[in-house]
Amino acid sequence: MADSLRDASLREVQIEALVVMKIIKHASQTFPSTATGSIVGMDNGDKLEITNSFPFPNIDLPADSHQDSSSLSAAAPRAKANTSYQTEMIKFLREVNVDANNVGWYTSTSMGNFVNANTIENQFFYQKEMNERTVALVHDVSRSSQGSLSIRAYRLSPMFMSAYREGKFTTDSLQKSGLRYQDILVELPTTIHNSHLLTSLLHQIPSNPPSEPLDFPPNLAALSHDPKVSSNPMCPNFDSLDLSIDPYLEKTCDLLLDSIENHHTELNNHQYYQRSLGREQAKITAWQQKRKAENAARAAAKQPLLPEDEWQRLFKLPQEPSRLEILLNSRQVEQYARQVDGFTAGVNSKMFAVKNSLLPGEGV
Repeated sequence: MADSLRDASLREVQIEALVVMKIIKHASQTFPSTATGSIVGMDNGDKLEITNSFPFPNIDLPADSHQDSSSLSAAAPRAKANTSYQTEMIKFLREVNVDANNVGWYTSTSMGNFVNANTIENQFFYQKEMNERTVALVHDVSRSSQGSLSIRAYRLSPMFMSAYREGKFTTDSLQKSGLRYQDILVELPTTIHNSHLLTSLLHQIPSNPPSEPLDFPPNLAALSHDPKVSSNPMCPNFDSLDLSIDPYLEKTCDLLLDSIENHHTELNNHQYYQRSLGREQAKITAWQQKRKAENAARAAAKQPLLPEDEWQRLFKLPQEPSRLEILLNSRQVEQYARQVDGFTAGVNSKMFAVKNSLLPGEGV
């Protein structure tokens, strides 16, 4: 109950523009490897304010190492060396009077592929304490390169936290708890905040330097009005008429098909477990019936009965595989489906508008 109350009180995340620029720069420099780092800020009621960030140190692998540097970078937030580094950095920030409260971590991803074991373990590492109100910022480098900034904040749901803490993801436990793949991550609305001084600077950048002193704005609302920017909604914008299929959409569809194939592979493994379990249970049942018949004959001959629980030593039931991988894969499929749905809406409307030009033989 306490976890649910804390999650309900945390309703939004406010990110400083400086933090966004730091994350974008770090992710661009390390691409295609995963970029991870720590974020600091303060908790202001139901709003989590992120005011600063710093990256984790790079991991240098030896020449003869067979480990993947990307996987090591993804696991960096919970590494023991980086935990000490994070504590030391927060100590230095506190000395210069900067917000020094750890509020989570950030990671970069490509094509929305971030729902995996590393992300879950990292967020659980930060969120496992009872009073930790931390988030995971996910920056999609591929989506942002198309001109649309993609940075989202996630937390693990209280239901998933309880199940992950127990480490039980069997069919029976999932049925009792009612945990679904939609209940793994909780997305929080994010806003990017600029100081008033920076906002004034941004509005002055498009215009030429004034030749005379500027008048002070009468109020804050006047800062959002630029007389040199056209407010006419009919202003022509021919970029939106481009009919080419976005390569981001094609790549997302390919990744979606790969995730569906992985999902079928996991289902086949679970079906193999069920068949193996059924065969072993049939052997146990046949052995128990045979032992009961032997004991009935021995009882008639007034001989000592044989133990009927000896099957536990003779037979070994297969262990049920964890359903966690299927849950994560299902959540990743949903993430890809949302991305495809967001892109196909604009593409379909464009293709419908030029349908007669592409197919002259058909009527409207």
